[in-house]
Amino acid sequence: MSDRLAVLPQYVIPKQALTALAGRIASARGGHLTTRLIEWFVRRYGVNMAEAANPDPASYPTFNEFFTRALKQGARPLARADLICPVDGAISQFGLIEQDQIFQAKGHSYSTAALVGGDTALAARFQNGSFATLYLSPKDYHRIHMPCDGRLTRMIYVPGALFSVNPTTARGVPGLFARNERVVCVFESARGPFVLVLVGATIVGSMATAWHGVVNPPRSRAVREWRYDETPLLLAQGQEMGRFLLGSTVVMLFPKGPVQFNPAWAPGGAIQLGEEMASQR
Repeated sequence: MSDRLAVLPQYVIPKQALTALAGRIASARGGHLTTRLIEWFVRRYGVNMAEAANPDPASYPTFNEFFTRALKQGARPLARADLICPVDGAISQFGLIEQDQIFQAKGHSYSTAALVGGDTALAARFQNGSFATLYLSPKDYHRIHMPCDGRLTRMIYVPGALFSVNPTTARGVPGLFARNERVVCVFESARGPFVLVLVGATIVGSMATAWHGVVNPPRSRAVREWRYDETPLLLAQGQEMGRFLLGSTVVMLFPKGPVQFNPAWAPGGAIQLGEEMASQR
């Protein structure tokens, strides 16, 4: 079956309703039922609880608290690198932005302006720059950390669809990451601006940032924006900046310049938080 045929049901299923239902279940304090759900999930997806700060499934009062669990101290040492990987997961794609086009999968690309919610001035800062798209599977650690030191300047909530973001859907849905609901976080660093985009998906109940808390819900039909020019928010390399309540994808944008990605990286390869991602020299 082709990827386009495989994703056809996603165009008709009630994705918003399923996501709202998943959010309610994930936040419910269901006692023994919650524990059974967590234990099933651990078995089904092969979650490594040995590296969790709290490895006991029965100790989590909600599924969300399990899903956004912390890691043991020292579980992810930080590499000495200009840019470190911000998540556990897999590499979807990475490389150069061609003018304003980001490669999604064979036959599919999308524009930087579409990704950041239509802000052409912001998108222009990444013309011919570099990008990385990182997929978090259900078994992964679902907190997002800073790839380098940065000062937050803006956060933009962009409403959108809620397609799955798994590899099959990325190959089958045109412009997927610029169609789905997302939170765009804009930073300034010693080497220029960069953007972290948290992309929502089917049954991703919500996305949260360290400085704001839960961004969605509420879900609106309009773009919402927060500016931090008057309130400097500085985050250090490796510091937590956000989390997914159920899994999804992070898209990173860097301006034109000498970004040299880790030579060991390849699309589909596994990655870990804290490993070397790239140099900027």
